[in-house]
Amino acid sequence: METVLIVVHLLIVIALCGVVLLQRSEGGGLGMGSSPSGFMTGRGQANLLTRTTAILGAAFFVTSLMLAVIATRGRAPASPLDNSAPPPPGQTAPAPASGGAPNVLDQLKQLQGGQNAPQNAPKP
Repeated sequence: METVLIVVHLLIVIALCGVVLLQRSEGGGLGMGSSPSGFMTGRGQANLLTRTTAILGAAFFVTSLMLAVIATRGRAPASPLDNSAPPPPGQTAPAPASGGAPNVLDQLKQLQGGQNAPQNAPKP
């Protein structure tokens, strides 16, 4: 169903682009809209293209909404607040080891040749 709707949506988009480019303007998008001779008079052509543009625009809007509904249909509702829930009582995050590996600042000082910070010294 989703694939069929995407194909229909793309066909509507292509048709809408073509109809907009055919409409009469200062220079004409494709150079076809400004010629006085054609299969229809200027007024009849304007009415037909205006109605066609409106219908294709409405179809584009409807297919866009349907694609959005289909895309969100399978997902469960999610909230950003659900991800930041506190841990259950009695369970805390593990504390970093104080006598472990040197921190980034100590490593930078060693690379610069500055103070040689002790590797495993406890922090005050």
